[in-house]
Amino acid sequence: MKVLISGGSGLVGTALTESLRSDGHAVSHLVRPGGAASAGDMRWDPVSGFINVNAMEAADAVVNLNGASIGGGRWTPERKKILRTSRVDSTRFLVDTLARLDRRPRVFVSASAIGYYGNRGDETLDESSASGSDFLAELCRDWEAEAIRAQASGIRTVITRFGIILSAKGGALTQMLTPFKLGLGGRLGTGKQWMSWVALDDVVGILRSAISNEQASGPVNVVAPNPVQNSEFTRVLAGVLHRPAIFPAPAFALRVALGEMADALLLSSQRVQAERPPTAGYAFRYENLEPALHAILAKH
Repeated sequence: MKVLISGGSGLVGTALTESLRSDGHAVSHLVRPGGAASAGDMRWDPVSGFINVNAMEAADAVVNLNGASIGGGRWTPERKKILRTSRVDSTRFLVDTLARLDRRPRVFVSASAIGYYGNRGDETLDESSASGSDFLAELCRDWEAEAIRAQASGIRTVITRFGIILSAKGGALTQMLTPFKLGLGGRLGTGKQWMSWVALDDVVGILRSAISNEQASGPVNVVAPNPVQNSEFTRVLAGVLHRPAIFPAPAFALRVALGEMADALLLSSQRVQAERPPTAGYAFRYENLEPALHAILAKH
């Protein structure tokens, strides 16, 4: 199978590429200007509208993981524009290109996030739950709207709403490790907000299933079966690291430091379940947080 990935150099893209190649699949990346390209990769520039349409004809599956880091900087108007352009505009350009192909891929898998749901307290959410109303929810909603248009071209389309991805190689967990290792970790705000997490190994497994499972289409929550509240996440992480967790971060201090991003990424509560394939019925390697953190941090 030939798989084309945009955003292939990121945390998820790198892991997915390694997994697919280890099983003998051919993987190439769509690489933006200035990015490092390997043999077989394709250059593209969504801003200028450049892409090698002919080279895309061979792809059996296209996986869209493109997007600037959500936590990569305070959400100024300029940063918000970058976040939108790198997701919404790039996905629009990619889907429009797929529609032009004579030989279209069998499946298009496009990333999104559970930020789609907004701050929902203790409400249990599934793929049919309504979208939220904050910036991140709006961003995800617009991002997904561009991706789902691929269905009109006869391409099976899967929208993967990622939870908090846990890995020792990057992402949210690595940002938490330093304060916790120093004994300075603690709950965020009240600690009552739900954290719907998933291990990177399972993200890769679910993405691979999304590619191969003909029953998978539309939005899919990519989360482990057992979400936890922030206070529990804090307790478990501190225990795995053999450190105390006695320094809570008040919500007001997080808002002062991070602005709007604090509410959306750190204080927002999303208790998410997966009710649709390929996540529903998927055999998770890590269903519960404590064994997941032990396994992940053993590699760190």
